[in-house]
Amino acid sequence: MSIFVYITGFGLFIFIIFLTLLVWSIRSGQMDELDLPAEKVLWEDHRDT
Repeated sequence: MSIFVYITGFGLFIFIIFLTLLVWSIRSGQMDELDLPAEKVLWEDHRDT
């Protein structure tokens, strides 16, 4: 039964880490630009033809 406690604790720890990283990325503006630069390059090449 103690293995479930360890697995649950580890899962919560990983969840908190990922949640913290998600909040950090949203606050730092990582999610602001919806059009990726790689897509812009493809669109520019498509307009030239």
